[in-house]
Amino acid sequence: MPLMNWIRVLVALALTSALSAQSAPPVRPFRAWAATPPMGWNSWDSFGTAVTEAQTREQAAFMAAQLKPHGWQYLVVDIQWYEPEARGHGYRADATLTMDEFGRLTPAVNRFPSAAGGHGFKPLADYVHSLGLKFGLHLMRGIPRQAVRASLAVKGTTYRADQIADQHSICPWNPDMFGIDMSRPGAQEYYDSVFELLASWGVD
Repeated sequence: MPLMNWIRVLVALALTSALSAQSAPPVRPFRAWAATPPMGWNSWDSFGTAVTEAQTREQAAFMAAQLKPHGWQYLVVDIQWYEPEARGHGYRADATLTMDEFGRLTPAVNRFPSAAGGHGFKPLADYVHSLGLKFGLHLMRGIPRQAVRASLAVKGTTYRADQIADQHSICPWNPDMFGIDMSRPGAQEYYDSVFELLASWGVD
């Protein structure tokens, strides 16, 4: 190719590159992706496993009045809201957990009285939302060991809890749950039913 043709090609490529650079949206620096980390309150730090509805409502009211104007918005009830006798920051290996007939954990009504009558966390979530805040829960992965031992039904299927559980998959520091073998029929349906329940309560 003659020299002048090479020059024309190089000039064309340079112009194309320059135009592309001008039209491409600017790349935001990593540190500009979020102005703040998630800002909220988690019950574990102050109450461990033992937080009650009354204490949660008090925290929500304080956050709405004092911290929401500064960007705080998440209120999270941490682990073992389903354990009626939960105490401090430890776990009872023989605890009887509260759950429905499909092995889905439900709030302990002695600690969360508005959950009585099958209402779950809906009344508490509604209160948190009325303050302009978001409501969250801590939930361990898997299925309650108690549901597996009782061979409870998986909602909407003919499968049972003991058919989907991986009883070799356990948490070394918490005795509540077995893992789930996602290759087994009924496994995904169990998780779907859990998230359906959480959504019905208004968990964000």
